[in-house]
Amino acid sequence: MIYLDNAATSFPKPSEVYDEVLNCMKNYAANPGRSSHDMSIKASSKIAETRQELSTLFNIDCPFNIIFTCNATESLNMAIKGLFKSGNHVISTVIEHNSVLRPLNYLNKAGVELTLLDVNREGYIDIGELEKSIKKNTKAIIVNHASNVLGTIQDIEKIGSVCKKYGLIFMLDASQSAGVVPIDVDKANIDLLAFPGHKGLLGPQGTGGLFVREGIKLNNFIDGGTGSNSSSMDQPDFLPDKFESGTLNTPGIAGLYEGIKFIKKIGIENIEKRERALTEYLLSELKKISYVELYGLNSVENRAAVVSINIDGMDSSTVGYILNKNNIAVRTGYHCAPLIHHVIGTKEYGTVRISPGYFNTEKDIEKFLDVIKSIYKQNLSI
Repeated sequence: MIYLDNAATSFPKPSEVYDEVLNCMKNYAANPGRSSHDMSIKASSKIAETRQELSTLFNIDCPFNIIFTCNATESLNMAIKGLFKSGNHVISTVIEHNSVLRPLNYLNKAGVELTLLDVNREGYIDIGELEKSIKKNTKAIIVNHASNVLGTIQDIEKIGSVCKKYGLIFMLDASQSAGVVPIDVDKANIDLLAFPGHKGLLGPQGTGGLFVREGIKLNNFIDGGTGSNSSSMDQPDFLPDKFESGTLNTPGIAGLYEGIKFIKKIGIENIEKRERALTEYLLSELKKISYVELYGLNSVENRAAVVSINIDGMDSSTVGYILNKNNIAVRTGYHCAPLIHHVIGTKEYGTVRISPGYFNTEKDIEKFLDVIKSIYKQNLSI
């Protein structure tokens, strides 16, 4: 199978990731932070080491400000539902994933005022319009770093500077960028950073995290056992314990640790360069095919390795079905980001999304292009 669905979850993982998950399961998958025996201590140490690796990757001062979650969706819900109350105003955009849109819609019904900024057909926010949307009761701005439909990379430093200028909280969804595009929470003035472990960070599914800047107050998301202050019925009020009730996914986090170590060994700039080269090749060849409609930017500048297309006269799901029959994995439909399809004109049928990763090759792209051409020819003959 040629796997071109890395925007959903990265595959394959580095061999070190698989090895460490199994090693943890076999040798130290005890409950971290709950017991004083050697296995529990080793599990706790691995959790702490992973926190440290993430903090250096994102330039986070204190590793304890990183909360482990199951995925970026949980991280975003934790941040959004923990931050806002009735009467607050929040600004986001129409290019967001449902992991942002749905919790915001839920809160909007409960009295939180919501502004969703339009983007252009390439997926970019107008910074001027962003500033015009700020009100006296605006509390935060939430954007995704890179679009999971168009690959558009927003200028987070400009957005962060706007937030700093007006004293607003900046929340970033790094689902498509963490591990692939450099992120510095201080440089971009990011207050809340939600990221998955299973995509660009090359970790297992069931892993993710949320960075909470010192001084940002969030309401509890889940209450329960933390291994700390166990004699009290009150939830601890310090990080990360406040948001890490229950047993953590130690094997998954151990695998995530190896994913991050792999990224640092290869160099995030080299991973970005490789994915950019594959995307550039894909875009250059697709632009030569008259019956393929390409959405978003025609270049790789400020673009993640995410490309959406359609074939004239064909439903995206049909194209995906035929690609799968030819052992090529892509995603089709709306990609859980419904509003951007109104902007690019695909609200009736979605798109075919191709998202190469570090382990793909030019031969994979060539095979994909060959099948796309054969699909069109077959469709004409029907």
